[in-house]
Amino acid sequence: MVQRGPMLGLLAQVAVLGVLADEVGLGTSGWAVGLAYAAVTAGALSLALPAHGLDRLGPADRVTLTRAVLVGGVAALVASAHPVPTGLLVALAAVALVLDRVDGEVARRTGSATGFGAAFDMEVDAFLVLVLSVYVAPTAGAWVLLIGLARYGLWVAGRFAPWLREPVPTRQWAKVVAAVQGVVLTAVAADVLPAPVEVAALVLALVLLTESFAHQVRWLRRHRVPAPVRVGVPT
Repeated sequence: MVQRGPMLGLLAQVAVLGVLADEVGLGTSGWAVGLAYAAVTAGALSLALPAHGLDRLGPADRVTLTRAVLVGGVAALVASAHPVPTGLLVALAAVALVLDRVDGEVARRTGSATGFGAAFDMEVDAFLVLVLSVYVAPTAGAWVLLIGLARYGLWVAGRFAPWLREPVPTRQWAKVVAAVQGVVLTAVAADVLPAPVEVAALVLALVLLTESFAHQVRWLRRHRVPAPVRVGVPT
């Protein structure tokens, strides 16, 4: 049962990639990124479920898995060597963003909220933001990649400062800020706003994201537990 959910997600991702290849073409790079993403997602879920004491995906997790498959489609389109069909890319990203509200509501209504589900949801959000920032960077400027790389930069920092990996209290504002990143990047990707408005929206999104991460780091620094001091034993 542990493997069933991840395997279904993997098969669904391959099916979506096949549809995209038939409709718009993906090329070798698009297929490579899409399949790599599918394999990593399935493998990570297979390891994370038992690590959290779970033997299957919950109702909300299945919604998140659907979002993950859509995000995989967005990633494949962005990586494709062919011209990216903006309308299709924006549509996939928009549905993934809408479902972000759905999985939280399902978790509350079914009483199936878990730490695993929250982490899974966060990683899907972060990867969508990264992919969208890569897509808009050529026109908006390379600085937009700071939005997409922020989450992963903190993760890397946590490898060197373990206290940065500690859990933090849920902050509703942080959820709002996370949602703003996806909405702003999707709107910019759609190219329906005047250029000055797009730049202003991206700058605002980055400022909000910086404040949110700074608040998290400050909280973790104030509440970190000092590392135990090892006392040598005289010989």
